[in-house]
Amino acid sequence: MRPDLLLAAAAALLLAGCNTPLGTEVARTAAKSAVNAEVQRRFPGAPVQPVTDCVIDNATGAEIIEVAAGAASGTDARTAEIVGTVLARPDTIRCVLAEGLPTLVGSL
Repeated sequence: MRPDLLLAAAAALLLAGCNTPLGTEVARTAAKSAVNAEVQRRFPGAPVQPVTDCVIDNATGAEIIEVAAGAASGTDARTAEIVGTVLARPDTIRCVLAEGLPTLVGSL
């Protein structure tokens, strides 16, 4: 387990519990690493950043905290389940079509 990811996850949990803008941002940043890995697994070779941003933007606070907490150990079944659930939401689908599709087409 990488110490930097463990520290980031611990900080995310502590700060997210404070319900501050800083806590929210730290949790979102920690969650992005795990979501990036899961998006890459689901869409190999595709640009992950726009899709990851859509997932994070449409996840609930509880989902972000749960994914951030698991970020230290990498992508697991629960992270995959959360990402899949968020990806299936209509607002996430619209976001991916608006933000992710142009990036994908531009990378071809």
